[in-house]
Amino acid sequence: MPDDFNSEYFQAAADPYAALPFSEKQAAIAVIREQVNSCRMCEELCHSRTNTVAGEGYLEPQVCIIGEAPGADEDKQGRPFVGRAGQLLDRILAACEIKREKVYITNILKCRPPANRNPLPSEAANCLSYLRKQLHILKPRFICTLGAVAAQTLLQTDTSIGALRGRWHRYEGIPMLCTYHPAYLLRNPAKKRDVWEDMKMLIAKLAE
Repeated sequence: MPDDFNSEYFQAAADPYAALPFSEKQAAIAVIREQVNSCRMCEELCHSRTNTVAGEGYLEPQVCIIGEAPGADEDKQGRPFVGRAGQLLDRILAACEIKREKVYITNILKCRPPANRNPLPSEAANCLSYLRKQLHILKPRFICTLGAVAAQTLLQTDTSIGALRGRWHRYEGIPMLCTYHPAYLLRNPAKKRDVWEDMKMLIAKLAE
């Protein structure tokens, strides 16, 4: 894979959000949040959710972090990664000297699946339109996906996360790194070493 991360991510003619001023990014992201809040595409999810979780963070991020779906704490608060997995993510970012307030954090799904089950393919497909618009607006320099669902959905593959991690991929031209989800690390602490190796790759690219 070419190691050139300086190319344009999107063709301007096809990108309605090309080079938006910061204030217009705020407005565009707010529109998506409203669309997510009123979304009824997934009948089960829109009836079982307490809150939607569109995402939050810096609107001109170097890194966009994408997980699987909100959990119970996220559904309660309407914010991504605020439970035990989110606390571990905060520690991972701190170890990388990356401030949480300087990244944008979201998920493939914007609603919690009942009992934290895996997202259905139809649900991921429905929500992907919101994520694509978020990425077009934010234009992150890098994407970091957490867990198999996020990586497999964006890359349209059934390859295991163990095989996807440890190397760079691209999503619509954006360099993308895949690693394990913090919730998985809580159950399998030995995999923290692999995540650290992945994050060191991201640190090195950010340093460039």
